[in-house]
Amino acid sequence: MIVLVLNCGSSSIKYQVIDIDDKSNAMLAKGLVDRIGLPEGSLTHKPVGKNNFELKMPIPDHTTGISLVLDALTNAEHGVIADLKEVKAVGHRVAHGGEFFQSSALVDEQAKENIRSLFEIAPLHNPANLEGILSIEKVLPGVPQVAVFDTSFHQSIPAINYLYALPLEYYNKYRVRKYGFHGTSHKYVAKVGAEMVGLDFENSKIITCHIGNGGSVTAVLNGKSFDTSMGFSPLDGLVMGTRCGSIDASAATYIGEREGMSYGELNSMMNKKSGVLGLTDGLSSDMRDIDDAYDAGNEKAIVARDMYYNRVKKFVGEYAAEMGGVDLIIFTGGVGENSADLRRYVCQNMEWMGVSIDESINLKTRGVNTLLSTPEAKVKVAVIATNEELVIATDTYEITKNL
Repeated sequence: MIVLVLNCGSSSIKYQVIDIDDKSNAMLAKGLVDRIGLPEGSLTHKPVGKNNFELKMPIPDHTTGISLVLDALTNAEHGVIADLKEVKAVGHRVAHGGEFFQSSALVDEQAKENIRSLFEIAPLHNPANLEGILSIEKVLPGVPQVAVFDTSFHQSIPAINYLYALPLEYYNKYRVRKYGFHGTSHKYVAKVGAEMVGLDFENSKIITCHIGNGGSVTAVLNGKSFDTSMGFSPLDGLVMGTRCGSIDASAATYIGEREGMSYGELNSMMNKKSGVLGLTDGLSSDMRDIDDAYDAGNEKAIVARDMYYNRVKKFVGEYAAEMGGVDLIIFTGGVGENSADLRRYVCQNMEWMGVSIDESINLKTRGVNTLLSTPEAKVKVAVIATNEELVIATDTYEITKNL
């Protein structure tokens, strides 16, 4: 079955085409539609076994962008399918499923309404995700669609970890609670990592660190999410590119009152102007730039990077305590997979916990599945390259194969 996987952002569409069945899967193409709604948009199409294709033109909306993707997929020179009828299902990454979705779901009118009802608590992601679903209805009418939610994996978190110590009425009225994100990535790398080191996934204690411009750490206990660092929104937890992560809420209300900021302005400050960008006085939100400044001796960059790294280390220790130990620590995501410095910082001085990595292997590892721990280490440490698109394609196949 050929499945089209879409990850729609507010001004972009990431996509993959995967041929999947019960025994195997093969990626046929991947690409990116970028700068949607701006004067000049772009399509970058990368078919397997053929030359890449690039196009620059105005792309006013997601429907136009998806139409360009479908044109590229069927093009005689750089296409990977002969006819759009070969696409049997479309899987969508959807950021927030609230308490509606315990798992991935077939898209119907009720599902769309539930996704729409969460716009208020996921304003940056859910509207774009739903736009992708509605666009497919226009350009591929009748093709079944599946929504795969970042939050679903975390619906197993117990109340002691998902509730906030606020008056219970706010949970009852507004469902204010921890939801967690990056669920498809945490689920995928935990399963792959357990298999790689010979753990029984359903009888294991795994800590997954998805670290990038946004990031989160998850405690995976016996195959299920037990706790995670992101909360009601993706703002909580780690220091990130532009997000502040965990702070004393009174610090935010104090700043807002002194600066005369509206709730919207305060939210924007914490989400878009904080993190390593804020700590470096606007130098950059990209850790590659922070690394360069760090190496050059920039004092603000040194503090920012050490805070970014140290927050990951704190959550690793916290989750090991929560689970009563840990069998495997996994690094994934753009920074987690590629930064030897991050992995070294998190694992150093952790021998008391049974953590020890081979630095010669760590230094050489970038973006490939690799065991980093030394042979005598009680806790395994690994890099696992995440593949959220494969998780989406697999769930889409399982839900639609018998339709």
